[in-house]
Amino acid sequence: MLQRKGARKGTDIPDDVLHLLQQGQLQTVNLTEWLAVDHALLLQNALAKFGLQRSSDIFLSELDHLKEKKIMKIIPAIAQAWLNLFEQQTHQERTRMFDVMASHLSDSIRCWAAYIVGIDPRLSIKQKLAGIRPFAADPHFGVREIAWMAVREPISKQLVDALDLLNEWVRDQDANIRRFAIESTRPQGVWAKHIPELKEHPELALPLLEAVQSDPAKYVQDSVGNWLNDASKTNPEWVLQVCAAWLETSDTKETKRIVTRAQRSLIKNL
Repeated sequence: MLQRKGARKGTDIPDDVLHLLQQGQLQTVNLTEWLAVDHALLLQNALAKFGLQRSSDIFLSELDHLKEKKIMKIIPAIAQAWLNLFEQQTHQERTRMFDVMASHLSDSIRCWAAYIVGIDPRLSIKQKLAGIRPFAADPHFGVREIAWMAVREPISKQLVDALDLLNEWVRDQDANIRRFAIESTRPQGVWAKHIPELKEHPELALPLLEAVQSDPAKYVQDSVGNWLNDASKTNPEWVLQVCAAWLETSDTKETKRIVTRAQRSLIKNL
């Protein structure tokens, strides 16, 4: 079961696999499984294991307020409910519960923990980025995606400070960390609100982009290309200038691949 490839359609997920996913006893292996997890049911099971059944009203209240029951609404709502619950706990107990979630076998529960970091109002942008780092480096694709989504709004609100802090990330040995720094600052992003300041002034993030203009990891290359492709929709001339400069100073296949991806929308519109 651990070596399964994963079903292509939600209806094809075996019942025993789905049961273990809802119990938090198994990781998802593809997007189909990740989207099929019933977070409300998983939450009920997690609360029971924490011995917190009596606190279910706190969580149900947050979920009942949702107009849309989409996963990118449910995960933040569950994270907010955990934060509400934490307020009733001692610091020691709060830390213990969060650590269990952050290291949980279930990638879905680790996603909750990542969002808790992102929406905790007590944390500065420096603390949020430090707290989100383990999730940015998580081996599971879903947790890594949720990690950048969780801190995108605080990054947008404190953009200058965030860009300064992320300068270290684009030089990290871990490709997942480098990719996070780029993906979390994309001007238009995916499944996330736009960052108006970067749509208007993409040059603010140029130091980050230049650090990975010839990155050896395709995972990072794709993110850099997508970042510039986003920027081309509001600042096409700037993107063309950046791409031309990179090709002149970095004659590598990695840079060429990034530049090709970066200009795809521009070429399509010719």
